Amino acid sequence: MIYIIVGAAGMVGALLRYYLGIFAGGWWDYTFPMGTYLANMIGSFTLGYVTTYIFQIKKIRSMTATAIGTGMIGSFTTFSTFSVETVDLLTHSHLFLALIYVLGSVFGGLFMSWAGFRLGKLQFDLYKRKGV
Repeated sequence: MIYIIVGAAGMVGALLRYYLGIFAGGWWDYTFPMGTYLANMIGSFTLGYVTTYIFQIKKIRSMTATAIGTGMIGSFTTFSTFSVETVDLLTHSHLFLALIYVLGSVFGGLFMSWAGFRLGKLQFDLYKRKGV
């Protein structure tokens, strides 16, 4: 059963990434792969947040947590597309953009994960203090 739930959540995450790419392509008409960058930043923040707050308050089942974390967020973010887009930038001699993309993705992703973690921890601490 877990395979079906994770797979269904994965389809949702993949569709969200697809539509984010279309949305970003509608207003971002540059060589920089903004859709993938945004997906990875949003996903990093969201996973940091949900693993620190939502999953910690134990109000959702572990199967649901796996579906959200591994299925939906895992398919929403994408290391493989990031890698291919970086190679594409390099092969088209966009060295500076490739460098910005790699550094922005790595350090931006770490920062967004940290920010999600911090927000989740603050909310979890408030939740514990209220005694809910």
